[in-house]
Amino acid sequence: MHYQKLALTAVITTIAMLSIARADVVDVKYWGPVDLVSFDCMSISRSSLVTRVCYLEKKSYLVVGLKNVYYHYCDIEAGTVRDFLAASSMGTFYNASIKDSGTRGRFSCKDKTPPTIN
Repeated sequence: MHYQKLALTAVITTIAMLSIARADVVDVKYWGPVDLVSFDCMSISRSSLVTRVCYLEKKSYLVVGLKNVYYHYCDIEAGTVRDFLAASSMGTFYNASIKDSGTRGRFSCKDKTPPTIN
């Protein structure tokens, strides 16, 4: 019985450690914590503005790091994200096509509930 209890404790500890190791939680401005474990993320070094892009295609949900401040965007299609990643100037593309301002703010999550991440 003692060995079974030790084995069970070891399994629970291992599962907990794996869960912690996989967590990648960022604080999204105006929203709160978002766990990026299910997202496809890319660190960006070629932009002076954009530092990280994380996209969850099945939910059309984008999280963007701008100088280490994270923002999120809802209902953004994969083609727009591909164009963003391929843009010669990611900052210019972001400001013209994604950023929450004027008519360009169509991807804003402000008037929508961001998707539930499972």
